[in-house]
Amino acid sequence: MFNLILFGPPGSGKGTQSEKIIAKYNLLHLSTGDLLRAQISAGTPLGLEAKSIMEKGQLVPDNVVIGMINDVMAYNKDAQGFLFDGFPRTVAQAEALDQLLKENGEKVNLMISLKVDEEELVKRLLNRGLTSGRPDDRNEEVVRYRIKEYNNKTTAVADYYKQFGKVDEIVGIGSIEEIFDNIGKSIESHQ
Repeated sequence: MFNLILFGPPGSGKGTQSEKIIAKYNLLHLSTGDLLRAQISAGTPLGLEAKSIMEKGQLVPDNVVIGMINDVMAYNKDAQGFLFDGFPRTVAQAEALDQLLKENGEKVNLMISLKVDEEELVKRLLNRGLTSGRPDDRNEEVVRYRIKEYNNKTTAVADYYKQFGKVDEIVGIGSIEEIFDNIGKSIESHQ
């Protein structure tokens, strides 16, 4: 089983690259954003709570996210591997993921970290907000807050995996194909 974390700030291209990675490497996509949005669309209590938190640009609590990931992994034990997109977002989540995988005789093989400067991220997210229907992509103040939250809380996750030699940094600016080629080289060097 090959377990990959695709990492980067909001607007760095994780969703776009995830689709290409899944198609080529046959990994099961685990996007916490998609899981949360499905709960919001269904109007579940978890979805309503998550919607309120997400609209403020804040991160959903660890126990909620970890529970969702655990359920999906347990249901898909025969997968060739998982692509974690938007998870883990905190060191506590990274440690919980490592523990969850260890309990199943697995591990995180690689974290790919997409690097994009802040002004490019803001531009991308505001443009996405014109068509995505996501309220958190329409307000520049919320967008900048999300990026700040990422920088303050989430970059520690990359530092956590760097200590195990599991992080490759990829520039997330350029054509989709160029970025994907660089991602592919990284994956193939870790398989």
